Amino acid sequence: MCKVYNTIGCLTNIKSHLEEQRIYDFKSVKELIRFQKNYADLRENIIREHELLIAQEKKNLGKDIAQLSESIETTKSATKQKLEQELTDLKLRLENLPAPTTVMKVYAYYFKKAILWVKIQRASRLINPKVEASVAHLIPSLLEKNNRFHYIYSSFLKAVNQSCLLPIQELDHRKRTIDQLDNSILGAIGEQKVVKELEKLTDDYILINDFTYTFYPPLYNRQENDNIKSIQIDHLLVAPSGIFLIETKNWSLHSLKNLSLRSPVQQIKRASFALFHLLNVQINTSTFALKKHHWGDRKIPIRNLIVLINNRPNETFQYVKIVTLNELLSYVTYFEPCFSGREVESITQNLLERID
Repeated sequence: MCKVYNTIGCLTNIKSHLEEQRIYDFKSVKELIRFQKNYADLRENIIREHELLIAQEKKNLGKDIAQLSESIETTKSATKQKLEQELTDLKLRLENLPAPTTVMKVYAYYFKKAILWVKIQRASRLINPKVEASVAHLIPSLLEKNNRFHYIYSSFLKAVNQSCLLPIQELDHRKRTIDQLDNSILGAIGEQKVVKELEKLTDDYILINDFTYTFYPPLYNRQENDNIKSIQIDHLLVAPSGIFLIETKNWSLHSLKNLSLRSPVQQIKRASFALFHLLNVQINTSTFALKKHHWGDRKIPIRNLIVLINNRPNETFQYVKIVTLNELLSYVTYFEPCFSGREVESITQNLLERID
């Protein structure tokens, strides 16, 4: 089985984008696609769940209001009964106040009588306020529950929408974020298919996914008269026959004809020039464990390959081979070996050490 290094580039981009938006619970492209497919159902499920929650809240509020109302009435009744009994006791004390037997006791008698009369008046006057005070701590809760109950009763859908606002916002945020990744998701699907196909090769093939390299200083590209600051290559397949520089495109027929999309041929030729320079100029060939030939330094062949998952143009292009996924293995195994297993490992190790 082909040895594989690194995660495919599109997956890295997807993970980075999701983490920037604080989304961490998707583990695969399949999960993202499943989420997009099930989004409408997920949204509807949230609404239904909160409809049940609000309906249950209304039911619970009805029970709470009934229990609280009963508790208030019971407390008021018990308090009133206690206060009225205290008032009765005061009246009895007044009625049973013993008559004075001496002149000196007359003053004490009338003083006690006046005190009891004041207490009776005060107790009579405070019965209702004390009854209300006994349940004052329960009234705000009753009012709050009553208001909430009547709000749900009169505005059920509005209450549901308010209840599910945050989970719906979170779901919609995920949907917008994942929709922004549509191209990366399609790319990841294509790259995964290419990797799965290349894994069928024997273990003398080595695959490096998402090869990136930055040039310091930038590399001058004479063909396009510009500077190459960095390169990113979907797949580098180090094979006994050389290196296959593979660019994967999971494009539809419409995309193939879209003039605004960058030419993958131009893209891969640019990357190929940079890779050639990296292998044959910036890296001293003595660092490779390549068997010497008496004629001179051996060349590392680089073959430019674009894999189109479903469709490909009828045209052919210079220096670039275009194949479909089904044609990939037969193409890369067509060429005669020119490197030993040890040499393949040496080339791979040098490339891996230079990945950014």
